[in-house]
Parts: sequence; structure tokens; C-alpha cells
Amino acid sequence: MSDEHLNRRAVLGGIAGAASLAALSQSLRAAAVPAVNFLVVGDWGRDGNSHQREVAMQMGNAAAGSRFVVSVGDNFYDNGVASATDPQWRSSFEAIYAAPSLQVPWYVALGNHDYRGTPQAQIDYAKTSTRWRMPSRYYKVAGIEIGAPHLDLFFIDTSPLVHKYRQKVEENIAANVATQDVDAQLRWLDAELGRSTAPWKLVIGHHTLHSGGSAHGDTPEVVELIEPLLKKHRVQAYINGHDHDLQHIRRGGVDCIGSGAGSEVRPVAPVDGTMFCAERSGFASITSSPDAMRLEFRDFTGVSLYRGAIARG
Repeated sequence: MSDEHLNRRAVLGGIAGAASLAALSQSLRAAAVPAVNFLVVGDWGRDGNSHQREVAMQMGNAAAGSRFVVSVGDNFYDNGVASATDPQWRSSFEAIYAAPSLQVPWYVALGNHDYRGTPQAQIDYAKTSTRWRMPSRYYKVAGIEIGAPHLDLFFIDTSPLVHKYRQKVEENIAANVATQDVDAQLRWLDAELGRSTAPWKLVIGHHTLHSGGSAHGDTPEVVELIEPLLKKHRVQAYINGHDHDLQHIRRGGVDCIGSGAGSEVRPVAPVDGTMFCAERSGFASITSSPDAMRLEFRDFTGVSLYRGAIARG
């Protein structure tokens, strides 16, 4: 065999080897960022009643391998909790979401019913709980904290945005929302979204953006103040509760995921952009990878009601 032929074989072998190494390197990089699964539930705290216990049971069945749980607010009915030692912590949370698979971090937003109690109590509970996470009324969860560098979560506090709560002088909610600086929160959200380099960004709040729910529908203040920031920073999805149903709406380049069916439910109807809606107690399961995000709704019996995708944009 000539030296020229040997050299040619060596070069070709080197090229093939380099290609194999590149493919292996790419495969290893992909394997280093596995898909992350998490559950979303809202409007749930009823001492186990109105299907709360059944939803919790199915969440436990679905949570195997889930990294964390997101709660979109109205965590305790009807009037929030009074302190970090309120009995409802046991009767509506610890004793209900007791499955081993649910002993993972719970990242939590505040709802309007939580504002009828003492919002600070839910922040205080996080200081001693092994799973309840609420460092402040609004906060960011960086992807690196949850093993998903491709995904940043932004939890906002929507009750102070809603004008009518500031006018309810007969309720504790008015005094509580008055302590929140709306402009400061909006500046924070704008800055943090702008600073994020994660390819996937999710904003989580209690009140609806767009909704076909019979009780509330769209929240005008969220449409006015939050939606422009979502579009400006190319946020893929806004996740909420408030309307007691399950919804997936795609409008204006943003997917609206409504998961406010953790206990009781109300009627819901399709609106512009509705991809799915159901008056059914249940929860959402979201699976996120660097390249895709999938959504599933399950009801309180464990039935899969809907599977869809969240657009990358």
C-alpha cells in the first residue's frame, strides 16, 4: 500500500473521528440538560374539600420525577392565613399534599384571598418549611436553581395591581395591597426580564391575563400593565389561577395557562385564542427542555384532559 494511500486513509479517519467526537460532544451537552417537569395548581386551600384532596392525590401520582410545584395563589380560603402557625397550614397544605412525590419545593404566588389574611405569614412560613418557597411577594427563580438553565421563572404579585381591591375599605385586603409599591414591582419585572438570558421565560401570577372564565375573564390591569412587558421581552407564557378552571389560550404571541382548578370549579367558555378549556377540578403538568415545552391538564380522577405545546416564539 502506497504512502499516499495510507496518508489519505489517516486524513479521512481523522475527519470521521472528529465528526464522531463532535456528535458525541453535542449528545453529551444535550444529556447534561434533561427535560424538567413541574406541576401547577391554584385556588386550592379548602381543608381538603371540593375535590382538593382528590386533586392532591392525582398530583402525587403524576409528580414522580417532577422537580417542583408552582402554586398560582389563593392558597387559603376564604381569608388567607393569620400567621405562620395558623392551623390551615396543616389542614389545607401539609396534610393534603402529603404524597412523598410532592415533598419537593413549592414556589408560590399570592392571590386575592391570601390578601384577606396576612400575606407576610406566607413569607414567614417559608423561613421554616422544607418545601414552601416565597422569599418575598414577587421574586425570580433562576433556572440554575432548579437544574434548568434554559428556563427562568418570574413570580409576580397581582392583587396590588387591581384597582378595586384598594377601594374595599371594609376588608383587610385594602390595607394589605396599599403596602405594595406597584411601580417598583413593574420596574423590577421589566429589569429582570431584560436581564434574563434564558431562552424560555415564564411569568407566574394569580390574576388572569386572558380568560374565558365566567367569574372573572380578562383582568384589565394585567392586560394594561403586564402584557406589554411579556411581549417586549418575548415571554412565552403567563401562568395564572383566579378563574376556577383549566385553560390554554394563545393570543398575541403569549400562551396563557390557567390552572385555577385545585378545588372548586366554575363554568368556562372559549374566547379568542382558546386552544382548550374545561370546568373540571385538576392541575397542569409542564415539561420543559431547551428546545420545547409541553403542557398537560389532568383532572381529579387522573384522566388526561388535554396535551399541547407552548410556542417557543
